[in-house]
Amino acid sequence: MQNPTAQRIALFVGIGLMALKFLAWWITNSNAILTDALESIINVVAASFGLYSIWLSAMPRDENHPYGHGKIEFISAGFEGALILFAGLSIMGKAGYNLVYPQPIGQLDLGLILTAVAGAINFGLGYYLQRLGRKQHSLILTASGAHLKSDAYSSVGLVVGLGLVILTDLPLLDNIIAIFFGGVILFTGFKLVRTSIAGIMDEADDHLIREMVQALQAERRRQWIDVHNFRVIKYGATLHIDCHMTLPWYFTTRQNFQEVKAFERLMMAHTERPVELFVHIDPCDPPENCRLCPVRDCPERKAPQEERLDWTLDNIKENQKHRI
Repeated sequence: MQNPTAQRIALFVGIGLMALKFLAWWITNSNAILTDALESIINVVAASFGLYSIWLSAMPRDENHPYGHGKIEFISAGFEGALILFAGLSIMGKAGYNLVYPQPIGQLDLGLILTAVAGAINFGLGYYLQRLGRKQHSLILTASGAHLKSDAYSSVGLVVGLGLVILTDLPLLDNIIAIFFGGVILFTGFKLVRTSIAGIMDEADDHLIREMVQALQAERRRQWIDVHNFRVIKYGATLHIDCHMTLPWYFTTRQNFQEVKAFERLMMAHTERPVELFVHIDPCDPPENCRLCPVRDCPERKAPQEERLDWTLDNIKENQKHRI
């Protein structure tokens, strides 16, 4: 269950930091500091939508949403990423304009202090949200944490860069720094949009599948002649797993059910996330499957076992029975 309290904290802290950063920009008239202030608007909007998304994703399944509402997490991440992209382009555009038409900068020392304080708070909150997001398998909290930490890194860069402006008395550096960190913000937005599209399109998570296949391989039962067409789809924190399992053709319905339940227990034992499992049972086809079948006392064996098939990330995703 996701924690809406953490996202509420992110929203209220974001509003306070946004006011602090705009105060720093108003004092200094620095485009580099303005990059931080503009991104804070994105933080507040994204935190608001993220809070709504957490509420929606926690709603139970209904007739119109039989798989639940977890996909809203990917929409939330995509929305946040798109806003970040817009902010990055705006920042780079304004800084480029001021390279041609410079503006005076003042009171950088006070502005840097305010920016440093805001950056430290952002990093602490971002670290907390990322850690909580990974624990709860929440893309919303993880994305919010990553965004806040990137904002903190930008603040550190601004403090260092604008410190150089004070030391060198070259206001031009302000706009160059703003363009650089605008690019950093663009990259952060791109990654979030990429993650969102991957989730909406049900892109295979090879790292997750590999972990599950390794557990399956290590604790496989000898009755499981073959597993193929193995797929994992994410609906928020819930994992939807479906696959085809080949069992001896003479098994009764009760025996097939027992094997599926054992398979389900194994999958659930190797993840903290809720698991929904659908298994299509295939009967074995003697003698082709006999050559891979480890059931040595099979009363219907038509050929000896010739090879042990080890399931891997590549072969378990194939949409066909494995044969020699």
